[in-house]
Amino acid sequence: MANHYKVIDEKTWERAMHCMVFRNSIEPAFCVTFEADITNFKRKIKEQGFSFTMAMVYAVCRCANQIEAFRYRFLDGQIVLFDRIDTAFTYLNQETELFKVVNVPFVEDIKEYVELATKTAREQQEYFPGPLGNDVFQCSPMPWVTYTHISHTNSGKKDNATPLFDWGKYYEKEGKTFIPISVQAHHSFVDGLHIGQFVEKLQKFFDEY
Repeated sequence: MANHYKVIDEKTWERAMHCMVFRNSIEPAFCVTFEADITNFKRKIKEQGFSFTMAMVYAVCRCANQIEAFRYRFLDGQIVLFDRIDTAFTYLNQETELFKVVNVPFVEDIKEYVELATKTAREQQEYFPGPLGNDVFQCSPMPWVTYTHISHTNSGKKDNATPLFDWGKYYEKEGKTFIPISVQAHHSFVDGLHIGQFVEKLQKFFDEY
């Protein structure tokens, strides 16, 4: 069941001109990679026995949900703002070495979310159970490489405004643990300012969890 949204009146919307300019770009999305300190977060997650991957999906989607710019989408030719965005993530089948895309509703309680996401991922048989809705954040962990940059496939659909979040292999440095994280977003809705807000919220969450 889709989440609630409101349709934006582009005649009175302050961002209408910016949206139109970027919407007509050849490549309307942009990607930023940054490094986060997960020293405290990783330790706490381990103490609680949570899946690191599921906890990361929760953290990223929780913080992105708090920023309005990340909840805008194009829907049937209109611009809409969702009240809440759910989660979708890749999950590797160790036997076949193929990943499946798992769609899980976002819930505020991390323990509840991690348990639901873990159970859903393990029990899902299909690799691609169906097309994802507009109301998701897509997450794709890549724990084999500590990358400094990442790019994504392009569907060619300029109105695909679903943000993509990735993270690589974490590493130790001077007694702390760092991880590369990337976010790709549609420039019609998201600017560098909003990426900065996301990075700040996520780091604060990692530090204070």
